[in-house]
Amino acid sequence: MGVFSARRRPRRAAEGGGRPVIAVAAAALLLAGAIPVAAYGVDADTGSGRHDVAGEESHELMESLDSFNEPRLSPDGRIAPGAYADAWAHIKNMPVRPGSWSEVTTAPYNEDALHYRDRSASNSGGGAGYSAGRIAALATDPTHQGVVYAGAAGGGVFRSTDDGRTWTPIADRLPALSVGALSVAPDGSLWLATGEATTASDNYLGSGVYRLADPVTGAFTETDKVGGTELDSSSVHTLTFDKAAGYVFAASSHGVFRRPLSAGQSTAWTKVLAPCAGVGISGVSCGVDSHYADIANDIAVQPGSDGRKLLANVAWRSGAGYNGFYYSDDAGTTWKRANPTGAINPAEIGNTAFAYAADGSRLYVSMESPKLLNKSSGSGVYSVLAGVYVSGSGNASGSFKQLATSSALSAAGSAMRINEIGSGYQPGSQAWYDQVIAVDPSDPDHVYLGLEEMFESRNGGATWKAIGRYWDFGMPCFSYDPAENSCDGDVMHSDQHALAFSQWKSGTPEVFVGNDGGAYARPTTQTTAGWRNLNESGTLRNLQYYSVRAGRMTDGSGDAVWGGLQDNGVSLLTPKGATYQGQRLNPDGEMVSPFGGDGGDQLVNPANGCQTVGEYVDLALQITGNCGYTASDDGSENVITDIAPGDPGARFIAPFAADETDPNGLWVAGGQYVWGNTRTWQSTSGADWTRLFDLGAGHSASAVASRGHVTWAAWCGPCSAVDGTFGRGVATNYGGAWHQVSLPAAFPNRYISGLTIDPSDASGKTVYAVVNGFSRHWNEGPGAGYGHVWKTTDGGTTWTDVSGDPAAADSFPDAPANAALITRDGTLVVATDLGVFTSTSAGHWTRLGTNLPTAPAVYLAPSPDGGQVYVATHGRGIWRTPTP
Repeated sequence: MGVFSARRRPRRAAEGGGRPVIAVAAAALLLAGAIPVAAYGVDADTGSGRHDVAGEESHELMESLDSFNEPRLSPDGRIAPGAYADAWAHIKNMPVRPGSWSEVTTAPYNEDALHYRDRSASNSGGGAGYSAGRIAALATDPTHQGVVYAGAAGGGVFRSTDDGRTWTPIADRLPALSVGALSVAPDGSLWLATGEATTASDNYLGSGVYRLADPVTGAFTETDKVGGTELDSSSVHTLTFDKAAGYVFAASSHGVFRRPLSAGQSTAWTKVLAPCAGVGISGVSCGVDSHYADIANDIAVQPGSDGRKLLANVAWRSGAGYNGFYYSDDAGTTWKRANPTGAINPAEIGNTAFAYAADGSRLYVSMESPKLLNKSSGSGVYSVLAGVYVSGSGNASGSFKQLATSSALSAAGSAMRINEIGSGYQPGSQAWYDQVIAVDPSDPDHVYLGLEEMFESRNGGATWKAIGRYWDFGMPCFSYDPAENSCDGDVMHSDQHALAFSQWKSGTPEVFVGNDGGAYARPTTQTTAGWRNLNESGTLRNLQYYSVRAGRMTDGSGDAVWGGLQDNGVSLLTPKGATYQGQRLNPDGEMVSPFGGDGGDQLVNPANGCQTVGEYVDLALQITGNCGYTASDDGSENVITDIAPGDPGARFIAPFAADETDPNGLWVAGGQYVWGNTRTWQSTSGADWTRLFDLGAGHSASAVASRGHVTWAAWCGPCSAVDGTFGRGVATNYGGAWHQVSLPAAFPNRYISGLTIDPSDASGKTVYAVVNGFSRHWNEGPGAGYGHVWKTTDGGTTWTDVSGDPAAADSFPDAPANAALITRDGTLVVATDLGVFTSTSAGHWTRLGTNLPTAPAVYLAPSPDGGQVYVATHGRGIWRTPTP
C-alpha cells in the first residue's frame, strides 16, 4: 500500500515550468483489520474520512486505511478473535456450485508504457516500470541457489527458483492470504506468519503461523499450522529464530510470543512480553485503550550472545505509556525496559526497526516519532521520522549516535526534496508505515534503509545515497524524450517494507527489496545505478484491486478489462494486437496504466471497451474515449478529461455506476450528494453532473445502483466506528420523489457495501442490500445485528434477511460481504472477504467454485455478453468464471 506512486505526477504551473503543484490524493489501502479506525494520531472527521490537508501524505494514507477498515469494523470498531476462523470453518462445509475460476491478470503490468502518458493523469515515464502489489515480507533460502520467497500483503506467498525472474503462488488455499512475516528456519523449513503488520497494529486479520517443511517444492496447506489459536486474529511483523537458545519468536499486535523449535506442531505459543498485561515485565503504565496495547513491531537476537540477548520494540505509532525498547538477557524469559542514552529520546520512541551487524558489534535503529505524527496535521511538519541511529556497542541502552535525519536524506539524491517534488513530502512522511533497515551480512558498515525511497550507506551511516528514488518527474535529469532523458535508473516503486540478503555459497550476494509495487534486487557490491525488476515477468501476481469492468473491443479482438488498483493506478488489459482508431494498443501483450494514482471504482461501455470513466479517489472522476492512448510519448497530450462533480463529502473510494437499462442515458454517483449525469459519454466537465439528492451533512454514499432511472443509494455517517456513533441508511427515488428509507430495527447497524436491483421487477422496488462486517455474534456494538444479505420487495418499506439459518450448512457465511450482482438467469452472486457465493432461493447459498484464492473478493462485474462474471480481488488480481 503505498502512497507516493499512488499520487499522480506533479502538475506544473500551466504545464510550463515553475514549482510543481502536487495532486493531493493518495491511496494506500492496507488490508487493514480489526482496529478502530481513528487513533492514527489525527482527528477523524464527521463522515467521509477526509482530512483535506494539502501535502500531508501521511494523513492521506491514513484516510485510505480508514476506507478499508470502516466497512469491516462498524459499528464500534472491535471484532472478537475467532471471527474469520469461524467463517472459514463454515465455508468448508458449504455446498459447492460447480464452476472453475480462471485468472485474468496474468500479463506483466507496465506502468511506464510509452503510449499511455496523458499529461495530467498518468504516471507513465516516472521510472517505476513493471509493478505488482505490495510485498510485506521477503526471505531467501540459504541452501538452495536462486530460491526466493515473497510475502504479499493480501495475496499469500510466492516462490521463485530462478532468482526472482519468475514466481509461483504457494499459499492460495490458506484461509488468510495476508502476510506479515516470512523466515527460513535453521532446519530449512519456511515459516509464514499471517496478518500483515505494516501499520504497527492489527491490519487484515491473520489465521496464525504455518510451517512448510519442503518450501522448495511444496505448498502451504491448513495442516501446516504451528501452535494453537494464540496468534489467530492478530498481525505479525517479525518472525525471528534464536537457534542457539532453541526458540522462535513472533512480534505481534498482541505482544511478543515464543515457542521452542523442538516442540511438536500443536504446541502452543507462549506470550513472553506484553508490558500492559504485565507479562515479562511489571510496573509499566499502558496509557492507551486496551486495543492499542502491547503492539510489538520488531524483535532481534544480538549475534554473538549465544542466543541470550534479545531486543524488542513495543510501541503504538501515535504514542502510549508503554512505548519503548525492551531487552532480555535470558532468551526472552524476563525483560527490562531500556533507557536509551545519547541521541535517542526515550519519550519519542514510536514504531521502530532494528538491524544488528552480523557480528553483533553494532545496532542500527530507524525510528518513527509519535510526537511528530501527532503534530504534523496542518503544522508544516512533513516527516514523522525521528531519525536513524547506531549503538556502537550493540547495547540497547546505547549510547546512540544519530546517523540521519529527514532533511539529510532529502539531500542525498532523493526525489522528495522541496525543490523537486514540492513542500509537504519529505523522506519519512510515513515512517509509521514504510520503514525497514538491514545490514549487509558481510560488511557492518554497509546499511540499507527503506522509507518511501531506498537509501544506502557504505560507511556506517556517515553519508547516505538514495538508490531507489520515488520517481524521475521533476528531477533535472528528466525528459520524456528518451534521447534527452539522462536519469540514472535508480528508481523503484515507492514505500519500502522488506529487505533480505542472499546467502548462497556461489554467485554474487544480492539484496532483495519489497515495496508497494512488488520486488526488486541488485548485487550488494553494485555501486552503479539500476535495479533488477522482479515484476517484469508478470508472475508475481498480487495486485490489489478495488474494482473491475469490461467492454468489447470494437475490432472484435475480445474484451478490454479495466480495474482500479491500490497505489498502482488503473490497469488496462486488451487482447494482444488489439487496435482502436488505427492504433495498436497492446503489441507486447502487457497490461498498461493509462490513469496514475490510486484507482477506485470503474465504469466501462460494454459496447466499446476503450470508453471508460475511472475514479482517482474522493469521486475525482476522469473520462477517456480512446483507452487513454497517447499517440506521442512526450507527455504533451490530454486524452483523459476531469469530470469530477466536486462532492464535499465523498468517501476515499466512492461509488458510481451506469443505469442498468439506460447506460448511455444516465450515470449516478454518490458522495454527500447523489449525482446524476445524462450526458454520459459526451461529458466534458464536472458541470455535467446534477445534484439529485442530499444524503445529509456528515453522510457519504457507500453504494449506488440505478435501473430504469430508479436509483438507490446507501450511506454511512459518521463512517468511523471509533466513538460508537456510526450511522447508516438507504435513500431512493422509488415512487417518484427522493426520500430516506426507514430501516427496521433488525436491519444490522453495519456498513452497507453493495446494492443491486432485481431485473425481474421492472418497477425497481425489489432490491438486495449487502452488509459488511461481522454479525452480532462477533461484534458487540449496539445494533450490530445479524445477516449479510437483505432484501426488500416493496421499495424499502419492509426488509427480509435472506442470509439463511446460521446453523444450516447452506447459509451465507458470517464474513464481510462487499458486492453483489444478479446474473441474466436470476442467480444472486455475492462477493466476500473469503470467496464468492450464489443463491437462487432465499436463505440457501452455495460456494461458487473452490479454486479462487482467499484474497478478499471486493467487486463483481458481468462480461459484455453476460456469459462471464469477473471478480476483483484485493491481493490476487482479477479472475472470472462462466456465469452461474
